[in-house]
Amino acid sequence: MVKLVRRLASHLIPFLLVMIAGVLLATLGMASLGGQDAPEPDDDGRGMNTPHPATAQEEDHEDPGVSDDHVLFGQSAAFTGPAQELGNALRLGIEAAFHEANQAGGVHGRALKLKALDDGYETGFAASNTQRLIENERVFALIGAVGTPTSRAASPLAQTAGVPFLAPFTGAEFLRDPELDNVLNVRASYYQETEEMVARLTEDLGITRVAVLYQDDSFGLNGLEGTRLALERRGLEPVVASHYPRNTRAVKGAALKIAAANPEAVILIGSYRPVVKTIELVRRELDPVFMTVSFVGSSALANELGPDGAGVYVTQVVPLSDDKNIPVVARYHSALSEYDPQAEPGFVSLEGYLAGRLAVAGLKACGPDLSREGLLHAVRDAGTIEIDGVQLKYGPDDNQGSDAVFLTVIGTDGKYHGVEKLTDPY
Repeated sequence: MVKLVRRLASHLIPFLLVMIAGVLLATLGMASLGGQDAPEPDDDGRGMNTPHPATAQEEDHEDPGVSDDHVLFGQSAAFTGPAQELGNALRLGIEAAFHEANQAGGVHGRALKLKALDDGYETGFAASNTQRLIENERVFALIGAVGTPTSRAASPLAQTAGVPFLAPFTGAEFLRDPELDNVLNVRASYYQETEEMVARLTEDLGITRVAVLYQDDSFGLNGLEGTRLALERRGLEPVVASHYPRNTRAVKGAALKIAAANPEAVILIGSYRPVVKTIELVRRELDPVFMTVSFVGSSALANELGPDGAGVYVTQVVPLSDDKNIPVVARYHSALSEYDPQAEPGFVSLEGYLAGRLAVAGLKACGPDLSREGLLHAVRDAGTIEIDGVQLKYGPDDNQGSDAVFLTVIGTDGKYHGVEKLTDPY
């Protein structure tokens, strides 16, 4: 009898644990934010596994998420947790672009709507959110995913379902695969960002001793590989490469290892909070040049560093977000002010605005008879899409619109300044 009880327990306990985990994942994956409000349940009270029936208007259209009066987009991103500044800013920019289009009458008479779900920068929630957005919310397209590991979890679901996967906030190489015919990237890749960093360090300052801090996941490894390849092209290699766990600030061991290697420069592949902590710890031992990629969240980084941010370099994939002499930036400021007069402009929300404008341009090019495949073909076949001076170029084997990388530095005034070379004064 005792053996029988033990055998039953050995089978039942893991099963129950899986069931409990599944319920928790589904519950947490349903979190959706509107502005700064707390997550709320669906208005009709239906659960996650109950598909929304198509409306009479939707049944007249080829694909879900399209009616005579609106088009529904979905976003799964980090709106809570250590990367929340990224998700919230990106969504702000997308919504500003959608609001701008809606105020002008929409696109072919249809208003643009966004359903946003919080994944906390966790892969499991990103996958469950994506499934919900496709199957239950019946979105037309996905837009503005935040992060490499979360996109890696979400994009195969979109690919299988034939759902457009627009403007993910990541420079990961796997999303540049031309075989991914449902993906439309806006930004330059991490390989391009790290190439610019290494070029400036070696050519402008003659630096040869470069250390790398990276997040221990697909994002960090992608940035590490980009840095390694850029150094290898110059006959160099990292003096040390040290990592930390995602969604933590547990960087002390990694920072000490970097300091012990005595580098002249440190390239940081991470989000703003662990990057800030690493800079603080390394500076206790030495004062190298610090450079980090656009995913860091530039506004949050400068705010967290405060006066200690002066001299920290960040590569950007959009123009200076406060330079209204640039036509697209002036238009972005106007749209942001109209949507939320209290919102602070920044690089991430500017990228979100460009993502929203890409969606608008694609819908316009597709014409009134809207379909997912039609949208993707309209953008690819357009060749070049111009957004107030910013040119996004696509093609049959090219799903990345922009190759532009801009080097910026935090000045003593706490603001970002564009620089051409590391020898330039800031």
